[in-house]
Amino acid sequence: MKFEAVQLQHGYTNRILTIDLGDSSIEATALDPQVRDYFLGGRGLGLYLLHQATKATTKATDPENPLILANGPLGGIPQFPGTAKAMAVALSPLTGVPGVSNFGGYFGAFLKFAGFDAIQVTGKSGRDVMIVINGFTHEVTIEDVTHMDESFDIEHMVDEKFTSAGYDRRNIAFMSTGIGADHTTFGCINSHYFDVTKPTPTGKGVYRTKQAGRTGIGTVMSDKGIRAIVVLATYPHGENPYGAADWERAKEAGKRLHKVVKEVDPTSLRMSRKGSAGLITFMSKKEYQSLPVNNFQAGSDPRAPQICGAFYEKHLFEHRGMDGCFPGCNLQCNKGGWVTLVSGNHTGQKVWVDGPEYETAAGFGSNLGIWSATFILEANWHCDNYGIDTISTATIMAFIMECFQRGFLTAADCEGLELVWGNEEASFDFIHRLARGTGELAQVAGQGMLPLVEWVAARFQKKTGSDPRPELNLFAMQTKGLPFSFYRTHRSLSMQGSYAAASDIGAHHAAAWLIKSDLLGAFPTFEDKAWALISYPRVRLGNDNLGLCKLPWVDVFNPESSKKSAEGDIHINPASQEIYADFFNAMLGTDMTWQDIFAQTDRDINLQRVMNVMRYGRDTSGYDWIPDRAIGPTDDALYLAEADYNDGEMVRILGISTEEVAVMPTTRKREELMAYRKGELRKLIEVYYAERGWNGSGVPFLDTLHELGLWEFMTIQAQGTIMALQD
Repeated sequence: MKFEAVQLQHGYTNRILTIDLGDSSIEATALDPQVRDYFLGGRGLGLYLLHQATKATTKATDPENPLILANGPLGGIPQFPGTAKAMAVALSPLTGVPGVSNFGGYFGAFLKFAGFDAIQVTGKSGRDVMIVINGFTHEVTIEDVTHMDESFDIEHMVDEKFTSAGYDRRNIAFMSTGIGADHTTFGCINSHYFDVTKPTPTGKGVYRTKQAGRTGIGTVMSDKGIRAIVVLATYPHGENPYGAADWERAKEAGKRLHKVVKEVDPTSLRMSRKGSAGLITFMSKKEYQSLPVNNFQAGSDPRAPQICGAFYEKHLFEHRGMDGCFPGCNLQCNKGGWVTLVSGNHTGQKVWVDGPEYETAAGFGSNLGIWSATFILEANWHCDNYGIDTISTATIMAFIMECFQRGFLTAADCEGLELVWGNEEASFDFIHRLARGTGELAQVAGQGMLPLVEWVAARFQKKTGSDPRPELNLFAMQTKGLPFSFYRTHRSLSMQGSYAAASDIGAHHAAAWLIKSDLLGAFPTFEDKAWALISYPRVRLGNDNLGLCKLPWVDVFNPESSKKSAEGDIHINPASQEIYADFFNAMLGTDMTWQDIFAQTDRDINLQRVMNVMRYGRDTSGYDWIPDRAIGPTDDALYLAEADYNDGEMVRILGISTEEVAVMPTTRKREELMAYRKGELRKLIEVYYAERGWNGSGVPFLDTLHELGLWEFMTIQAQGTIMALQD
């Protein structure tokens, strides 16, 4: 299909690319201005397109389930730090509800530069294909490709094809996945771009990858037969290249945030040297106990420095070159390094690894009882190459390891594989089996945590006659079917509420990453915690709508924010929020406070909740919960491992003396503690529902949807469902 070039207006192309692989039809359609102005872009626009394309009965594997990749109006503008983000949206194969995952790199920006605010792909090809969006020739094609199992083989194919045709690597951005997405429900998509600055063993320049990892959207891509989506584009030029309402003001906002990052990061978190893995030592502090160890059984370990950001900084990260995942971002947190593989088909090969970020380092490190930075790097590379989510993979592996620990599984159950704490060789073996669907354990694990629990329970019950499901569900770390990201939340009620209810995709931290602020005392009262579940998702998910990375805001504390204590929560970094508001207003021609800008996110948050209600019906609130292991000690030994803290909690809860608590039976203390914490979490969720304008079942009230103006954007089926559940 040929398409016309367009000029950007306020950061938009005002056009969507729609492709149906069933009949190979391709169309460039206008983006309705009402939809654009209401949902803004990125996540919000993707959810709207998903809502319109699906019904309550639509499954992730149905042809009509769209794969949507969407940028935002502030994305792709190098004059402001952190504008690399775009969103992948589809019904999740893991949960059945909307799956959303953000990703960095150049793809979202290049899609905009080529002429589209989003791409929506439906249907199934029945063969391996590559979609090519050529911003130079203004043409979109669907091309047959040879089947390739590995994402980095696809990378080589794309590179050879387009460089031999005369395209500069710097003008190529593409998405790919691999064989792991074929055999699991948690396939990820790699976002590839070429970094000309990074030294290599033979010179300079390497393809780098960021991932749309969560919710299994890579599996949707694979199911459609898509091996790659390629965009060829270059940056717009001119006096006002992105169509800003006030380009000088937009650039000035970028300079201000650039200055904050430059001055603050080197003396605080040092993201430009450690990446996000520097968070490991903070979470592992004795007073916080928030780094998951051995499937969230413990929260701290003296070996944590062996896998923390400082270790990677000194021994493994390659600091030469530029480490921003898009030009103009001076946070430079996209770290990586070289590792020689010791397992799999590429044993002995030296490869470049982007990462690990905190989640991958904690998941393949502390949560598996493995304290090797090189193991984590290699596991990271294999997952990327196979196209599987590192977080889901590591959480599922930890569950299996605890099943071995507690006698629910043996090597005989697992084709000889002994997946126990700290076993690096078995862990690599499992990753390779998982990606290729080799053996019964790998095949079941590839379907997700819930089918895996049923499989383990059935085998154990057949051998012993007893049903272990109640105990297995205590430590099967998932919510709504999505495996947990890596924060142990015993000491953060706010984060428990985030995982349970504020994150509608399941147990992920993107919507409301509250744990660090909570541990630092940002939310001292119950009311503060409840309000944080409203205010922080507005900002975090609002950035997803706009095409912005959260890290220059959340991980670089603006010193000016400390002067704003009288205005409210300084942990939300209000001084930097004002810079973001200046950027937004300058680009879109509005005059809004940062609070008003991000309050618009309530629209898509409620739309996502509506779509969850369409799936769960009257049981919606029942899915807003977390496993007991995320709440507190699930057995007496775990209570005793943190006895001083837990006993102190009992003194506070029961209002009795330390001496009286000391003589209480451990089981009674643990049960009292768990009952109290569960009660507090239930109360927090109830308050969250009320603040959101939802009823006790977690269903939005009609008044809420009308006041937001969302009702008119909902399908007739959705309206009927919500009306039927108002009692």
